[in-house]
Amino acid sequence: MAIEDNGNVHGDVTIPLLEEGKNIGDEENVYTDEETSGKASLWMVYLSTFVAVCGSFAFGSCAGYSSPTQTAITKDLSLTLAEYSVFGSILTFGAMIGATTSGPIADFIGRKGAMRTATGFSVAGWLAIYFAKGALSLDIGRLATGYGMGVFSYVVPVFIAEIAPKNLRGALTTANQLMICCAVSVAFIIGTVLTWRTLALTGLIPCAILLFGLFFIPESPRWLTKIGHEKEFEAALQDLRGKGAEISEEAAEIRDYIETLERLPKAKMLDLFQRRYFRSVIIGVGLMVFQQFGGINGICFYLSNIFESAGVSPSIATITYAIIQVPITALNTTVIDKAGRKPLLLVSSTGLVLACIPSGTSFYLKDHNLAPSSVPILAVTGILMYIGSFSAGMGAVPWVVMSEIFPINIKGIAGSLATLVNWFGAWAVSYTFNFLMSWSYYGTFIIYAAINAVAIVFVITVVPETKGKTLEQIQAAINA
Repeated sequence: MAIEDNGNVHGDVTIPLLEEGKNIGDEENVYTDEETSGKASLWMVYLSTFVAVCGSFAFGSCAGYSSPTQTAITKDLSLTLAEYSVFGSILTFGAMIGATTSGPIADFIGRKGAMRTATGFSVAGWLAIYFAKGALSLDIGRLATGYGMGVFSYVVPVFIAEIAPKNLRGALTTANQLMICCAVSVAFIIGTVLTWRTLALTGLIPCAILLFGLFFIPESPRWLTKIGHEKEFEAALQDLRGKGAEISEEAAEIRDYIETLERLPKAKMLDLFQRRYFRSVIIGVGLMVFQQFGGINGICFYLSNIFESAGVSPSIATITYAIIQVPITALNTTVIDKAGRKPLLLVSSTGLVLACIPSGTSFYLKDHNLAPSSVPILAVTGILMYIGSFSAGMGAVPWVVMSEIFPINIKGIAGSLATLVNWFGAWAVSYTFNFLMSWSYYGTFIIYAAINAVAIVFVITVVPETKGKTLEQIQAAINA
């Protein structure tokens, strides 16, 4: 529907939506954090989060599979380098397809249904890889697991954000990125001792736990009320807040907000560029652009090569990567709801800019045969600073913010767009990294430093703080 055609609808709903946002803000403590987390048992929230992040672990298992298995697969199946490159990169294309369809699937069959769909594709993909006799079945399996990754990358943070109380939402949503990091690290480490077929079978473990766990957790209450299942909505919210918890105020707030949004027309891609949604789309998509085009996938994909050029063992590089990334991401889960989203993004982006300086300097010195003894130290320091800084904020926080800022009537299509942009960026950076490095080693890091510097300005001027606010408060403020 064209933007002009929605003028009357926009006029009808703007005042109620803004009044709703005002009332919510004025009565922020109607249901307090203490009522949600103190008087009531939140064990179902934690169980539901654990089950959901098994999808994140499955995601990380896919991402970490190709690096430790390259030599063995190439030898056993007599693959050329080009064939193995297709096997490695086709994962991203599967993820792009998954990202494109994830929102509509999650809106049509629910968040749990979308997780089951992603799990089904992942299981089929791992089995195809395990039984592979040549390049074709390997590629089909890799494409299928990539599709599952794309769906998981959207639906897991959205599901967690929709079930969590506001005082725990940031920490629980960050668990998504933590489990991805853990899975990548586990795949890197156990891939050194397991055969590539056995490593493929380990990818089935988080899928099995997820499928089993989905039978015991509730669906997203916000999705249930959106499709009109009122009894299931109340039951799900009661399960999540505890049997003795008072949920009437929270339920009324969710219902009022959903009812207001339901008066809007069904969202189409062009609708995302309407004035009422434009800011939330800019925030969500913009953070994904800066997360990827700051260079993370290029640097991590060629981590071993970078360390090797600096005279450091690639195996040590892998272990160091895991040692730094997992603890810093874990620390994020404890501070994100205290420090806030915006400070973490600013600290992370600033760290990324600073990290590019010693990395770029090391290669400049190497190219000009200056201070050769300083090259390895500067390169390693810069790369480890980069990974640590990324893990401190830009790795997890954009997904947290993306899960919070979109109104539920556009969350499916807007979330798909943001996730698609993220995966396209991952492919583009990985594909261009070698070309950039062949052009200029230190020039590459200057470009990444400049992009991360722009990210700092973007966060300061555009991104709102969402800490301690309900989803309804956040969206009412952004779209006011």
